[in-house]
Amino acid sequence: MNIFLHKRTPGVTFEEVLKEFEQPLYWHIRRMVASHDDASDILQETFIHIYKGLGSLREKAALRSWVYRIATNECLRFLSRRKEISLTEENSFLADQLESSPGVDLSDGAALRFQKALLALSPQQRTVFTLRYYDDLSYEEIAEVTGSSVQTLKVAYHYAKEKIKNAIIS
Repeated sequence: MNIFLHKRTPGVTFEEVLKEFEQPLYWHIRRMVASHDDASDILQETFIHIYKGLGSLREKAALRSWVYRIATNECLRFLSRRKEISLTEENSFLADQLESSPGVDLSDGAALRFQKALLALSPQQRTVFTLRYYDDLSYEEIAEVTGSSVQTLKVAYHYAKEKIKNAIIS
């Protein structure tokens, strides 16, 4: 067994974190960036940061929001590197990435419209929506992840739902 898998924080090893969060974080990241290859790269960076910081985590109870904060920040950092292109161009790029990624069922029109609507949200709205809708985090946990207030998150989630609904209906 790899010695690096035994880095500990109170009550948890890196191996346990990897086992518990690898799949959920992959899908969280994938929903943010669309591409399987990009999601895999970002997941790897996320776990490098988790490994490096695991010893400084003081409470096991804070683990879930902490790992999602790292993954979310890595996604936003990745997306911000494309700031030189407009939001419309970015949304088009992400939609193309979605359609060309393995595991995407192009014959399911409703699911594809939903995913494209999700990718058309701003990165901040997409973050709140995916953490709440897919990852089932409470607004308080999302506030820990994003550093935003609960009220701001509720408003962002509401607008994200409305945008998705309107995109699917039209």
